[in-house]
Amino acid sequence: MGRIAQGCATRGSQRWLQEYVNGRREELDAVVGLGPLEWLSPLAEDDFAEYRDGAFLTRLGVELERRRLASFWPRGGPVWDGLARTAAGACVLVEAKAHVSELASSCVASAPASLATIRAAFRETQRGLGVAGAADWCGGYYQYANRLAHAYLLNELNRVPAELVFLYCVGDADVHGPAAEREWRDSIEIVHRRLAVERLPAYVHEVFLDVGDCGRTGRRAPRGRASQLAEKLPDSGATP
Repeated sequence: MGRIAQGCATRGSQRWLQEYVNGRREELDAVVGLGPLEWLSPLAEDDFAEYRDGAFLTRLGVELERRRLASFWPRGGPVWDGLARTAAGACVLVEAKAHVSELASSCVASAPASLATIRAAFRETQRGLGVAGAADWCGGYYQYANRLAHAYLLNELNRVPAELVFLYCVGDADVHGPAAEREWRDSIEIVHRRLAVERLPAYVHEVFLDVGDCGRTGRRAPRGRASQLAEKLPDSGATP
């Protein structure tokens, strides 16, 4: 099913996004930096549902006419933590994290046809974003990569304005997440290096939401070339 009812979360990035979307929206909008947003998920009145596959497009009120989702990506695609629309009507896709270990994931698609479709979508996205070399987007940081691919599908292949927001929670003591923005930035730079992404397109945003006890504000990450860091992040189980 494309709609996944989540219920009220009690910890992690899911909890924080639910709290801010449903009770502290102005603060969240200020951190995201795209102006006042019409939030479509996760909403309390919708059982905090999250959306995937064709259902996320339906929720956004979008129909892809130039390049269909089904021809770009197999079923069982990304589950979006949040969906919204800007005042100008652009789509907003949100992926939220509260702990560095959540950055690591690998593709577990086993059907040959599905895996071939995913790899073809990654190659197309890599060419479009100017990624040099043959970085393996199916291993290590698959989730980050497939979010980039979907943003590319909307913006570049369909000319549907869409903003991709990676939202990083700072100071989540419950999950022992990064206590400082710098910790997130260092880890994100590693992801960029491993994916060979030297510069993000203008429609990709990485923002930081302070959920610690000393205040809950946020800042946007500066744009620029990814640093050449040597540290490693641990691999984890795959997530959609």
